[in-house]
Amino acid sequence: MPTTSLGRLGAAALGSVVLLVTAALPVTAVADKGSTAGTLTPAMHAEIERVVAEGRRMSMPARASARELATAGTRCATFEGERYCLGLGWTNLTQDQAAARLARRGSNTATETTGDLAPAADLRRRARMSPDARADAERRELTEAAVAVDKVLRLRAEIQGTTAARTVASDYPERTTILHRRKVRAQNRYYFCGPATMQMIAWGWSGNRKPQNSWAKKLGTTSAGTSIVDMVRMVNRATGYDNDEHAGDYIALDISDFSFEQWWLLMMRHVHDYQAPVVLHPVLLKQYFPYLDDDASGHFQVGRGFDQNPDGPPLLSYFEPWDQSRFDPTEPRIRRTQWQSAYKSYRANQAHFQHNVGV
Repeated sequence: MPTTSLGRLGAAALGSVVLLVTAALPVTAVADKGSTAGTLTPAMHAEIERVVAEGRRMSMPARASARELATAGTRCATFEGERYCLGLGWTNLTQDQAAARLARRGSNTATETTGDLAPAADLRRRARMSPDARADAERRELTEAAVAVDKVLRLRAEIQGTTAARTVASDYPERTTILHRRKVRAQNRYYFCGPATMQMIAWGWSGNRKPQNSWAKKLGTTSAGTSIVDMVRMVNRATGYDNDEHAGDYIALDISDFSFEQWWLLMMRHVHDYQAPVVLHPVLLKQYFPYLDDDASGHFQVGRGFDQNPDGPPLLSYFEPWDQSRFDPTEPRIRRTQWQSAYKSYRANQAHFQHNVGV
């Protein structure tokens, strides 16, 4: 079970990854371990099959340009009025807007890459799959999304709603943390931010530390990185943080229309109420993270605490898997446990082209 401590002040968030699923599982497999997964309705099933069939009819040559891949490979389903796009997660974008966003961010141009999967790499991987394998993978991803739609609706009501369900910062203590600060490890390969993030999350849950290479295999991580879709899938499958005593099914949630206050409430609710870590998904830029020596790519971190800090700016606590000194000894070492500006973490999350977080 997770280690918990409460104190005077608090701030937290979680960084993370998402890859497309590469193998099919039966629908019944998505609602185990006390999960809050809902029921797959006939309407949801029909919508899933519509999107899968659409994909079968499309040509996705692996050598196509990023724009061509994005146009052919970006497909979205609507469940209970909420839109889910393959490889991207829950979003407010239309399908055409999602494709345009992925086309603009077709490759990773950062000085350093830490392991967040670039859209072009994800789309090319899907394009190389056989039609049957791709259909199975997409059917599984969409099924797992459909049965979690209640989580999307609930979070939006609690964080963005105007009803009594909405929470405010004063509902929370000044400071809360979860996960033991010593159960941390730096990523041991430059593209392992996803496996290292997953290692720390699962370690905090079970008390057992599994090798990052093991998590990389489970996540489907390659030298191109890890996807946030696979990150939330693995939290659901490998920990109990998805049960009804904690966060329920983890999802990749679009926060592009969240104000800072709403994003901050999401962090506090997840850490304090759910006692569950957040898969943070920022872009690593020096303007947001003062410990960086160089700008880097999209990234995953483990959100695990908050400090409302009444005498100063609110602070977020997270486990940082990236340590630049492991790959360049001339650069400064980075601490695993961080307390940094919550507002800058929010800005870094918004600056990532996917604008999402694993919650």
